[in-house]
Amino acid sequence: MQRGLVMRFGIGWLVSSLGLWIAAGFINNGIDYQSRLTVVIIAGFLLAIVNGVLRPILVILSLPAITLTLGLFMIVINGLMVLLVSRLYPALEINGFGTAMLVGLIIGFVNYLVNIIINE
Repeated sequence: MQRGLVMRFGIGWLVSSLGLWIAAGFINNGIDYQSRLTVVIIAGFLLAIVNGVLRPILVILSLPAITLTLGLFMIVINGLMVLLVSRLYPALEINGFGTAMLVGLIIGFVNYLVNIIINE
């Protein structure tokens, strides 16, 4: 049981870090991680923690909005998580909420691709 939980957290950490790094490559002026891999790894770790603890609470609280928008409100929640991590860890700079939502969308896409690879 604990091994599965640790494995899921590790995969979440990897996906978050990889997604942040890919998003920084696509969004040149919106993300600044000082060209240091350690910033991406630490920010990915924090994002994995925030997604594991805070995100489920936000999803439950915003279930009516998620239902009304047919799930599109999840993009806003993902953006909020990325923005929160950038505020908690100043070495990662995200320029605005729109950029944070785009980063969350890219991380979600990377997560989708990793899940496809793992489940095969």
